[in-house]
Amino acid sequence: MTLHELNILSKERLTEELTKCCGATNWVQRMLHFIPADDLVELLNDAEEQWWQCTEADWKEAFTHHPKIGDIDSLKKKFASTANWASGEQSGVNTATDTIINALAEGNRLYEEKFGYIFIVCATGKTASELLDLLQKRFNNKPEDEIKIAADEQNKITLIRLQKLIS
Repeated sequence: MTLHELNILSKERLTEELTKCCGATNWVQRMLHFIPADDLVELLNDAEEQWWQCTEADWKEAFTHHPKIGDIDSLKKKFASTANWASGEQSGVNTATDTIINALAEGNRLYEEKFGYIFIVCATGKTASELLDLLQKRFNNKPEDEIKIAADEQNKITLIRLQKLIS
């Protein structure tokens, strides 16, 4: 859709489209005040600014709107509305070996057990091996540091998705 088309959506439809970009209810509600937007750059700047005004609880809510890296079944079932975007973002996993996929699955399980939320990473342009390496490195972070890293990764994903929305 074009920026003009986004600008004239009903509040309900706009809420739906913004939620596809970021699942934090508070962020979506904040963003409603910035649309209509004059241009994409302004919209992206507002999106990032509003993201960092959100709370840790908001960030964790956004994380629940993502499939686990490499979890194809989850992608198909729970996340049908963003499956095309997420599968493209995770395309590096599509050609991974079973060994890498299994290591990602186990790493995701351990990460979620340690931090209380799934491993969030902007997977665009990364191979499965790179994602596994990032997961393993980030697993050693302190929880107070990791939440900020995960929030930053969510911000990157949101900005990419907003750009995909306005194409």
